[in-house]
Amino acid sequence: MGIFNRKQIFYKTAAEIEIMREAAQIVSRTLGILAAQIKPGVTPLHLDKIAEEYIRSQNAIPGFLGLYDFPNTLCISINEQVVHGIPGNKPLNEGDIISVDCGSYFEGYYGDHAYTFEVGEVSPEIKKLLQVTKECLEIGVAQTKVGNRIGDIGFHIQQHAEKHGYGVVRDLVGHGLGQSMHEEPQVPNYGRRGTGKQIQNGLVIAIEPMINMGTEQVIQASDNWTIITADNQPSAHFEHDVAVVNGKPEVLSTFKYIEEALAKK
Repeated sequence: MGIFNRKQIFYKTAAEIEIMREAAQIVSRTLGILAAQIKPGVTPLHLDKIAEEYIRSQNAIPGFLGLYDFPNTLCISINEQVVHGIPGNKPLNEGDIISVDCGSYFEGYYGDHAYTFEVGEVSPEIKKLLQVTKECLEIGVAQTKVGNRIGDIGFHIQQHAEKHGYGVVRDLVGHGLGQSMHEEPQVPNYGRRGTGKQIQNGLVIAIEPMINMGTEQVIQASDNWTIITADNQPSAHFEHDVAVVNGKPEVLSTFKYIEEALAKK
């Protein structure tokens, strides 16, 4: 989802960042609950129902449900699907990968957070794609500091992904986050160093590398939502919400709950 209605960047106060931290943590806990459920035979719609119920139990609203008329709580994108997949009734299979992208709306602010899960055992090539994509996210977060520009984030993500021979999606980007799900600035996963808006304290952005095993090219499915790799090779997607505080990046979301759930499997 990448629809930008405002050109202005809205820098957040410390109080706003704390609300956004909780919005992000609600999503993080949701993904942790889902991590324990993801296995062969489970349907995406089952995961969607669990996510909606949990988010509502936290005095929040599912951030994606109804946003731009999207029909579900989760975007679930499987294998060659990059992002924006609509949850369905087809069970997951051994060896699939599944990107789960989730949002919450809490006390007037959004959280937006994603993780790509392995379903059962996956191939070493897939494991490497997931690892490199997660590293791309970490690299992007590290560049989110005062003194840098938005282009520095994308440049370093692109360098790392392409070093491994992967395609960096150009048609979709990360984004600012706040009282709207998609605010300025746009945060591409590619670009040139020293370009784009200067990074300042109070900036809150969603960094979300979308990295393809093969070509960077993508197409839209007939449902007008799901984005698929043009060569039908797998794609991985990880996302964090990041605030700039005292000149440095502060990650508002966390993979801790996911990692704890996966360690128990």
